[in-house]
Amino acid sequence: MASSDIILNSPIFRDYILPFVLVFAIMFAILERSNIFGEGKKQINALIGLVIGLILISFPASRDVIVKLMPVLAVIVVILLCFLIIYGFAKQEKDIKLPRGAIAAIFTISIIVIAITLAKITGVWDPLLAFAKTSGGEKVVANIIFVAAIATAMVAVWTMKAHDYSK
Repeated sequence: MASSDIILNSPIFRDYILPFVLVFAIMFAILERSNIFGEGKKQINALIGLVIGLILISFPASRDVIVKLMPVLAVIVVILLCFLIIYGFAKQEKDIKLPRGAIAAIFTISIIVIAITLAKITGVWDPLLAFAKTSGGEKVVANIIFVAAIATAMVAVWTMKAHDYSK
């Protein structure tokens, strides 16, 4: 029997504590990894992570974006984990190394899902969709698709291995 009185259902826990801890931990980890302030400056890194976390929870709009985005990111991570587990069983090797194309596809799809989710969370999606349905918007969308196709072709050509066709 589930109770609605547990701390995980509390708005204070969900809307303030979890986003603060998440942003603090991510900022601290980034600062520790990058050594921007020098080696062994854990106190400075923690203080900056604390300030950024506190700033985040003091602005409802940015806090709400993180609170609404985390479930989507969690679902993406679970899907990727399941994919890697299945891939690991099929490959049956200790070191799982995905092909570059698969990594690029997963990354691209994840970025698209996150961008659409952010657009929906922030309320930009409906006006953007309405603009895309106008004649000017159709031209903009067509140009974006055209530029993306050219960029994809250029990346494909640059990453191709040189083949000796003279044989």
